[in-house]
Amino acid sequence: MAEIEPGVERRPLVGVAVIVIRDGRVLLGKRKGAHGQGTWALPGGHLEIFETIEACAKREVFEETGLSIGSIEHAAFTNDLFEEESKHYVTLFVTAPHEGGEAELREPEKCERWQWFSWQDLPSPRFLPLENLLAQGFSPTGEKSRA
Repeated sequence: MAEIEPGVERRPLVGVAVIVIRDGRVLLGKRKGAHGQGTWALPGGHLEIFETIEACAKREVFEETGLSIGSIEHAAFTNDLFEEESKHYVTLFVTAPHEGGEAELREPEKCERWQWFSWQDLPSPRFLPLENLLAQGFSPTGEKSRA
């Protein structure tokens, strides 16, 4: 495992990943400019201090895509060790139906593009938290992924 930089907090960070569902498909973005560059990931980000998981999910989806989402349901969590980057996250996954809007590229420095996929036909390479979720056999739609 890589050395942790001096002054860096030695505790895991909390990420929130949102499985936005529209017509049986889920939204993924291709990451850039951060750890996991070039991988496909769900919208989401860091849980802020005193923020609820639901508020974080709505905020992150809107900030990144401009989409509105509906009722949020807790789904699963993963323990994600990014050893090369000396990062450790606990990722909380939630599901939410798409309520409105078309996915926009609102943070082009962080994401190449957004695209809808069937859960059983997710693209590769995938961001580590999504890989770890798939390894648990989780499916938001009842379909199994061909991981």
